[in-house]
Amino acid sequence: MEAVARRIRITAGGVSAEAEMGDSRTAEAIWAALPFAAAAETWGDEIYFDIPLALSAEHPREVVALGDLGYWPPGHAFCIFFGPTPSSRGEEIRPASPVEVFGRVIGDPTVFKQVRAGTQVRVDRAGEGC
Repeated sequence: MEAVARRIRITAGGVSAEAEMGDSRTAEAIWAALPFAAAAETWGDEIYFDIPLALSAEHPREVVALGDLGYWPPGHAFCIFFGPTPSSRGEEIRPASPVEVFGRVIGDPTVFKQVRAGTQVRVDRAGEGC
């Protein structure tokens, strides 16, 4: 049986984007826990929010790419990276501490620059019921 790409929709206030999940234990656990919603926190050009999972990192990364989705084990948080953070050196994108990258925003992740702390963020499976 052929694997089907797992896509999610992330909605934060008036901003919405789709993302594709990777093929990892972390991605599988997050996919199984959907949908969920929480208030956003911001840290430079990163949004993060608590999710109802406590996972360990498989292949933690200290530097991520524009548009990466990461799981931050210390905070049990879902992270969206769309530019430098206070820990970045130059133009790199560096989380507060290593994250498990489990997916990637499709399209322009900088749309999330409009999201402010406290905005409700909802993550659903994309296209369900279509």
